[in-house]
Amino acid sequence: MTADASPEVEQRIRALGVEFRPYSIQRNAMSISSDRQTLTELRTALAELKPTTILAYTIKPIIWGGIAWRSSAARRCNETRFFALVTGLGYAFQGGSLKRRVLSTIVTKLYRTALRHATAVIFQNADNRDLFVERRIVDAAKCHVVSGSGINVAEFAQSPLSKKPPVLKIDGPAGPPHFLLIARLLGEKGIREYCRAAEQVKAKVPEARFSLVGPEDPSPDGISLEEIKRWHDAGTIHYHGATTDVRPFLQDCHIYTLPSYHEGMPRTVLEAMATGRPILTTEVPGCKETVQQGVNGWLVPKADADALAERMLWFIENRDQWQTMADASRKLAEEKFDVRIVNQQMLAIMGLE
Repeated sequence: MTADASPEVEQRIRALGVEFRPYSIQRNAMSISSDRQTLTELRTALAELKPTTILAYTIKPIIWGGIAWRSSAARRCNETRFFALVTGLGYAFQGGSLKRRVLSTIVTKLYRTALRHATAVIFQNADNRDLFVERRIVDAAKCHVVSGSGINVAEFAQSPLSKKPPVLKIDGPAGPPHFLLIARLLGEKGIREYCRAAEQVKAKVPEARFSLVGPEDPSPDGISLEEIKRWHDAGTIHYHGATTDVRPFLQDCHIYTLPSYHEGMPRTVLEAMATGRPILTTEVPGCKETVQQGVNGWLVPKADADALAERMLWFIENRDQWQTMADASRKLAEEKFDVRIVNQQMLAIMGLE
């Protein structure tokens, strides 16, 4: 069960022999009527489908799915097990404004209600787990941590950083240094810091390239296309729009950058690691698990464009380190984040081995 999907996606799901059932859900809307509709549809679905095992992930499916399950006949008869996969904390838990603090209090109470009788709660990093335990949302004994959602290392094969012209005598890959960020257009993905850092770097290394790929997002934290267009038109970054396949962009870059404020486990970073790219990201939950400092990349403080620019310049000045870091990224992806490893961890937790 998910929100409405395109006919192509539905067809691919059904081809796997899986029944697909969409339901109404608005990921970013804060609407009582919309959420009530989601809860009603989930209650109806559980009554009709009578599942023995439920896995819900992301905030609204966990909250409304958990509450629907708690009130179901199957739950009352102990016939259904409920598992939650927390893929990140999201907008509500980041503090700051009064609106966010109020929202955080509401979401915390809803999580407690939804997860009170959950069989297990699975997190993608230990910091998120610790926060849920600290806020008494879930008992520590029910918590498990896995290495993100995993990455298909065959689908994201390692590719050369670039081909050096034989006559060009230079240490490391040739061509202008090319940084890439793939993200929904949200402030907390660090897009503004990325643009400001790019501006600083280009003042010293004008040929450096900075690409941005990703769709608009209706979240309260969303960045408008008009703002992105101003950076693009100034020549600071090149905005490529949204894409359904990130691989060509990853293969075309030298350094993958994600200056995010918070993550569960950033999928684009895992994809970049599997592709064989050095990583430049922030020292925050979710991101910091993907980098061995100085081995496959660097971590910088969040919301710090100056520190980001400083590390970008380090990469430019140390081209001879790129390939070593690229190989280390690929090795880490294979040994820790391979989807087969993560799936095995999930199946073991759910008793479905």
